[in-house]
Amino acid sequence: MKTAMLGLHAETSIHAGAGAALDVVDLPIQREAPTGWPCVFGSAIKGALRACAAARGAGNVELVFGPKQENAETSEFAGALLVGDARLVLLPVRSLSGHFKWVTCPAALERLKRDAERLGLVELAKLTFDKSVLEPSAEAEANAQPVALAVTAQESLFLEEYCFTVQASDLSSVIAALAQLSGTTGFETALEKQLVVVDDDDFAFLARHATPVTPHVALDSNTKTTIGGALWYEETLPPETLLYVCLAAHDARKDQARFEAKDVL
Repeated sequence: MKTAMLGLHAETSIHAGAGAALDVVDLPIQREAPTGWPCVFGSAIKGALRACAAARGAGNVELVFGPKQENAETSEFAGALLVGDARLVLLPVRSLSGHFKWVTCPAALERLKRDAERLGLVELAKLTFDKSVLEPSAEAEANAQPVALAVTAQESLFLEEYCFTVQASDLSSVIAALAQLSGTTGFETALEKQLVVVDDDDFAFLARHATPVTPHVALDSNTKTTIGGALWYEETLPPETLLYVCLAAHDARKDQARFEAKDVL
């Protein structure tokens, strides 16, 4: 078996839909059940990878991803590639104090480190972070403000409408690890200015309430007026979101096929 990690850096808004909901948002995004954090389920990622491979005319698509569903022989063999969910590690959040911030939390960083260790990614597994430094100072407690960490200290930082006291911290290990997940030029430099680490509970709140929700309407093509009842609200992951996917490849499972795990990746 061969393993790898695929970094996903959103260039546009992403709607990986969870279907209809009973909430105000008609079309919510997919979320993890235990944490409520946004994600993209592995089945959707695998389908997108397959479509991309087919569009590029790649060979051995069925050996890698398995037979097509319309194929009567779908149970003949399984695909050689296992695709995990796309897990959130950096959420872009609007800042009333200036440019947007990339926000993460100790739980997300610890999970990334564990996944890197499990996949044998030595460089990425070097990520270290001391979450005890998130303990609020006496001054912050007196002001009833939650604490956030950044490369540079700041008296106050507004994420959405919530104010944080920012303490300076050595985040070089975190920045170096996260930079490996994005192919964007200058991403590491940008992180030095925009990375913020908040408490797990604060991150859970932002992950639930700081994602964009956009109203949509359908217009009558003749009158150019809104069709009755054709108003809906759609939730998305914003551009600049950073996620990652764990991949595991096996040798091709079809009899007499000579396609090794390293070739699958």
